[in-house]
Amino acid sequence: MAELSLIRNFCIIAHIDHGKSTLADRLLEITGTVAARDLQEQLLDGMDLERERGITIKSHPVRMKYDPGDGKTYELNLIDTPGHVDFSYEVSRSLGACEGAILLIDATQGVQAQTVANVELAFKQNLHVIPVINKIDLPASNLELCYEQMEEILALPREEALCVSGKTGEGVKELLKAIIERVPPPTIPEPADGTNALIFDSYYDAFRGVVNYVRVSSGSFKRGTRVRLFSNGIESELKEVGFFNPSMRADAELTAGSVGYVIPNLKSPADTKIGDTMTDTADSCKEPLPGFREATPMVFSGIYPIDTADYDQLKASMAKLQLNDAAFQYQAESSAALGFGFRCGFLGLLHMEIIQERLRREYNMDIIATYPSVIYHVFLKSGEKINVDNPVFLPDPSTIEHIEEPMIKCRIMTPSTYIGDVMNLVMSKRGLCSDTQSIDADHVIITADMPMHEILIDFHDKLKSITRGYASMDYEQASYQSSKLIKLDILVNGEPVDAFSSIVHESMAYERGRQIAERLKDAIPPQLFQIAIQAAVGGKVIARETIRQLRKNVLAKCYGGDITRKRKLLEKQKEGKKRMKQIGQVNIPQEAFVSVLKAQEISQ
Repeated sequence: MAELSLIRNFCIIAHIDHGKSTLADRLLEITGTVAARDLQEQLLDGMDLERERGITIKSHPVRMKYDPGDGKTYELNLIDTPGHVDFSYEVSRSLGACEGAILLIDATQGVQAQTVANVELAFKQNLHVIPVINKIDLPASNLELCYEQMEEILALPREEALCVSGKTGEGVKELLKAIIERVPPPTIPEPADGTNALIFDSYYDAFRGVVNYVRVSSGSFKRGTRVRLFSNGIESELKEVGFFNPSMRADAELTAGSVGYVIPNLKSPADTKIGDTMTDTADSCKEPLPGFREATPMVFSGIYPIDTADYDQLKASMAKLQLNDAAFQYQAESSAALGFGFRCGFLGLLHMEIIQERLRREYNMDIIATYPSVIYHVFLKSGEKINVDNPVFLPDPSTIEHIEEPMIKCRIMTPSTYIGDVMNLVMSKRGLCSDTQSIDADHVIITADMPMHEILIDFHDKLKSITRGYASMDYEQASYQSSKLIKLDILVNGEPVDAFSSIVHESMAYERGRQIAERLKDAIPPQLFQIAIQAAVGGKVIARETIRQLRKNVLAKCYGGDITRKRKLLEKQKEGKKRMKQIGQVNIPQEAFVSVLKAQEISQ
């Protein structure tokens, strides 16, 4: 193991698509960590989903050895972090395992909204930030703009910035030297409070069980060490310890200051949590490492298997996914229309899409998701307050005093040309622009307060559309605010269908009800009697569509005679249809639910 003074722990933070993974490839190549024949683009992005979307979903650590020419071999521990706002908790835990951070700025785009958010996270963790301007090989690069924005927005002097190209490798050797010179080595707290390590990530291996990614703060961990987790007090014995190179490689021990993995004797995915502290039972620390908190879901959606026989398999798949992602939460629920499934909590809409796609790809699950919702605070006239994340559990309107919805503080960075369009979009989503700050002659930051529910549907897509892709957005949860919210029910033949229920603002109830009614009209096949599809608020119907009835031609045998004979046959048929409608039930086919709910997902 390397001496403490020769260890450097650092991460790369940036906005989405600013070149984190490509720069990591060049670092691995120049340090000789990966052989030339094994190199591939975005090597640390192991999932197909990450490569397709061009984003980092899971952070991946790797240990590199490098000699800058002074005769010493340094141990460089890199932790690649996600860039999207939905994964900010995972980014904060990764930052907690480092002493320095490379702040990556795209030379063609400059500072973006999530660049600002990630820098603030790094400063809160007291990390040494090295500003790096990437993609300098592109013709559209604008270094002067990047320098100005660094000084104006981030308060980082331009003299500290390094210019590199992750694609060509230009300037990367100078960056490695800067990491060694500027990033401080890890320190052991004095006096040392026992043996402990921070769990900054984890995943589930089908053969080995739970694998924890750790940064050792003090002491050392070996195979056979008996450890205890602070959050739940569970004790187990370590079966293996090692480091990433970038694949897992077993080692004799993990010493203070190093980053690697440990495999405790745990089989349940729910036994470990990201941000928790692991300690040696023989040399136990008294207090856990700071920063741990339960990740709080902000968006909720129901996930159901299309084939009800897959329920147990879906439950096992979700348990494994929950270990990979501490913020993902789920609990069993049932629906009269969709059968047995799970109510799932996510950090945001992208997080929800990623989980659903991983269930489909990695676990071969055929699933359907209901309309996303957030947690509402419902105040009853009796003085009681309840939290509602599912429209089905909203109390009777006559018992409700008022409803509060979660608000977010949103920062939108946009070219000045589109400031009017962006403000109109914010106001159309019931938002209020509180501040406008000019960065330079061409860019502004708009700060707005908005209901969180409004950004779940199509806000991000519309923002990119009206600004031609130039705007970026970052948000954080604010307080709750009272609002005129109502429950929108969808009735088929007079019976409410809970799978299509949603909580909406009263000004948007008609439009949403009409959309669902139109989709259901196309999805439900005609029956022997006429079916009314209605969108209702309380007892008031606000939108309606009608599915035609299948009718037999009862006049076919009536080839002549008086008109009264034909009228008599038609009246007799009409009476029969009326009786059938009173006692008949509409069985909505599973394909109808899939088509309507999938259409909602696409519209988001």
